Amino acid sequence: MRSIQRTLDRGTVSSIAAACLAVAMIGVSYGAAAVGSGFPAWMPVLLACTVLAGGSEFLFFGILAAGASPIAAALAGLLVNARHLGYGLSMPDVFGTGRRRLLGVHLMIDESVAFALGPGDLARKRAAYWMCGIGIAVVWPLGAALGALVGSVVPDIDAFGMDAVFPAVLLALILPALRDPRTRRAAIAGAVIAVAVGPFVPAGLPVLIALAGLLFVIGAAR
Repeated sequence: MRSIQRTLDRGTVSSIAAACLAVAMIGVSYGAAAVGSGFPAWMPVLLACTVLAGGSEFLFFGILAAGASPIAAALAGLLVNARHLGYGLSMPDVFGTGRRRLLGVHLMIDESVAFALGPGDLARKRAAYWMCGIGIAVVWPLGAALGALVGSVVPDIDAFGMDAVFPAVLLALILPALRDPRTRRAAIAGAVIAVAVGPFVPAGLPVLIALAGLLFVIGAAR
């Protein structure tokens, strides 16, 4: 961990710490919501440790709470997480090799990928990825456990606005990348596509279809 901290500047370390804090707060909301929907406290904690993907976990419990089968809930979660295929193809050198790669793939979440795709050499990208991934792998289950404990007392914890912390932090992470004109055009095109198809396709698909924004940029460059 000391070598990681020496590789990263103080600003990046502070940003990673802020992201972990935000994820922990969302974890509290997640655990409380799951228990408030009637699920045992161990379920959100177990999924937080093994799945480590907040969006798909929220969706999983939401679908189960609506009365659907566990298979349908699991398939919906897989669909939402399909974006990780693109993540893995874009940054294989960050994971390392051998057993380390297995753990590295497990830590492949939106926040760790966002930090790894930032500017800098491979050493910086790896350090940011691992520091963020390990941090979230610790605080997400802890937040879920805390939320499960208080869920019976404060069942609607989202009323405090904690559900808005995660997207706000992620937006702050990607804003520097939008300074590049090509990246900005791709983001705008992808956002327009996602909003346009959102009402007509299942949850998770708008994000994948939004990748067509990359084709727009490639075509404009030719």
